[in-house]
Amino acid sequence: MTVTETEAFEAMLAHHRNLTEGVAKRVEALRRAVANQGRYEPFVAELLAFLADEVLPHASAEEETIYPAAAAAGDLVATVEQMNAEHRRLAALTDDLANAPDGPSALDKASSAGSLFAAHVDRENQVILPRLRAEHADLAGLLGKMHDLIEGAKQNGSDSLAPTATDTEGALLRLVLDLATALASSGEGDRACRGVASAWAVLHGPRPDLAVRLTAALHKLARTVAAEPVSFTAAKTEGPGLDRVLDVRDMAPAKRHEVIFATYGELAPGAGFILVNDHDPKPLYYQFEAERSGQFSWDYLEAGPTVWRVRIGRVARSEPAAAGPRAERKRSQVNS
Repeated sequence: MTVTETEAFEAMLAHHRNLTEGVAKRVEALRRAVANQGRYEPFVAELLAFLADEVLPHASAEEETIYPAAAAAGDLVATVEQMNAEHRRLAALTDDLANAPDGPSALDKASSAGSLFAAHVDRENQVILPRLRAEHADLAGLLGKMHDLIEGAKQNGSDSLAPTATDTEGALLRLVLDLATALASSGEGDRACRGVASAWAVLHGPRPDLAVRLTAALHKLARTVAAEPVSFTAAKTEGPGLDRVLDVRDMAPAKRHEVIFATYGELAPGAGFILVNDHDPKPLYYQFEAERSGQFSWDYLEAGPTVWRVRIGRVARSEPAAAGPRAERKRSQVNS
C-alpha cells in the first residue's frame, strides 16, 4: 500500500507521541512507587526496557534517516548536531538509571531522561519534520527505512545506540552481542550466555557502563536457553552451620549482583548462603561461571513462579564444583 507524504508525516508525529507518553507514564509510575516508599525496582526495570527496546532504537534510526536529510538544509546543521548530542545524553542517562543505587537516585535519572526526551521530540516535531515536509523530502521513504532499521535492531538484540567510532571497547561489545544473538537464534543459547558472561567478566572492572549492557543482554539471552528439569536440595536450616539468607528482591537491580558477589567473597571454604530472588537467577550463574569457575556450588531450593531460592556455596578444595543447572537433575528431589 502506498503511503502519502501527509500520512507519513502524521505517522511520525503519532509515533513520537506514543514514545513520549510511554516514557512519561513509566516515569510517573516510578515516581509514585518512590513516594509511597514501596518496591520501585520493577518500575525501573519497566522504564529501562521501554528505553532500550523502543526509544533508543528509534533514536539510532533517526540518525541514519531524517537527520542526514535535515542536515542537507545548511541552516539546520547545528540543530542536527544538537539532536545527536541529546541522543548520546539519553543513552548515558539510561546507563545511569540502570546503575542507580536507590529509589530517589533512580527517580532523578528517570525524570531527567523523561524531560530531555520530551523536549527533544518537541523540537523534532516543531523544527525538523516541518522543514523536511516543506523541502519535499521523501517522508514516506524515510519512514519505511526507519521502520526497517528499528525492526532490524530489535531482531538483532541491539539495546542501545551504536558506540562512537572512537570507542573501541564499545564497538567490540556490539560485535559480541550481535554474535551472541546469532548463536541464540540458532539454538545455541547456552553458548551465547557463556560468551556474554565472559565478556562481562573482562569489562565489569574497567568499563562498568558496558558491563551493565552485557548484564541486560544476558537476562534476555538466558530466556533462550532450553528449560531443563530442576531438582532440589535441602538447605541447612538448623545447627551451627546455618546458611545466611540474602534476599535481594528489594534491592536496586544494579546493586544485586554486586552484593551477591561480595557475600560470596566473605564465605569460608565449604560455607554457603541462600539467595532469594524474584526471577530465575540463571544469568548470575553464568557470571559466576565466568569468574569463579570450579570455585562455587549452585543448588536450587525453590524455582518460582514468584520466588526463587538458590544456595550458592564456596567449594572446599576436596569438593567437586557444581556443573551448573544441568547437574541439578542428577540430585534427588526433596519432598515437602
